[in-house]
Amino acid sequence: MKRQWLAYGLAALVGIAVLAYLGLASGALAPYLAGYDPGSPGDYEHTSVTVVDGESGEELGRVEAAVADSFPKRYVGLSETDALPGDRGMLFVHDGVGERTYVMRNMSFGLDILFVGADGTITAIHEAPEPEPNENGADQTYTGKAKYVLEVNRGWTTERGIEAGDRIEFEL
Repeated sequence: MKRQWLAYGLAALVGIAVLAYLGLASGALAPYLAGYDPGSPGDYEHTSVTVVDGESGEELGRVEAAVADSFPKRYVGLSETDALPGDRGMLFVHDGVGERTYVMRNMSFGLDILFVGADGTITAIHEAPEPEPNENGADQTYTGKAKYVLEVNRGWTTERGIEAGDRIEFEL
């Protein structure tokens, strides 16, 4: 019985340590994201992401994107960001292709969320509205199969005629 309580206590301490780490990581990234400027120094790499038509190869749109390539960066994402300039976005990079679920946790504006396969082909696009007042957006879930996920301002893909089957191009 004593060992069981010791195991529960140890598990609780590990859980608290993980939550504290995530809190520290998001707190450390929040000032950079709040002013979101891909040209400014910070913990993010940056890349130019171009969306091209899946058939013709014609350029449909381009954004400068911060690269979220670690768990803490992907977890924080654009949360707590006040606004996103029209020519900016965030590219989430995962280790492999898988079913991904994204949420609108603590968002102040709507997003287009593009799920992208390992070959750069867009597999799904979701238009995610800004959470309603008194909602934190954690229950707004958007799912797709992807290695990469690109987030841009809501309406960006519609304005440019971007759809599933088109491709993204970028260099890391």
